[in-house]
Amino acid sequence: MPNKVEEFNAYRAKMNDKLLAENNKLIKRIFNLDTNAFMPGALDVKTKELLGLVASAVMRCDDCVKYHLESSKESGASKEEVIETLGIATLIGGTIVIPHLRRAYEYWEDLEGLDD
Repeated sequence: MPNKVEEFNAYRAKMNDKLLAENNKLIKRIFNLDTNAFMPGALDVKTKELLGLVASAVMRCDDCVKYHLESSKESGASKEEVIETLGIATLIGGTIVIPHLRRAYEYWEDLEGLDD
């Protein structure tokens, strides 16, 4: 069975490279804005990633959820922090977020499996 985390990251990197190779100024600026928004500032990176996770779940963007789950883990978020964050997202977004909550939990397990 292919590793879902590696598969997601490989696809994301491949397509980002293709998009950025088009040399579209608007797309490059959006990518740059995204990168800079998640740099340390008044809020630490972990907090920003957890906020990104809430927004992504509420917006029902599975790719974004995966990205922010991985970034949250890399910035030191614990499983308990992630589950609490996803709970807030489900509260704010309503029951329509539940399918995304399930997939997020499954992807977190995949991320934890990389530690084994």
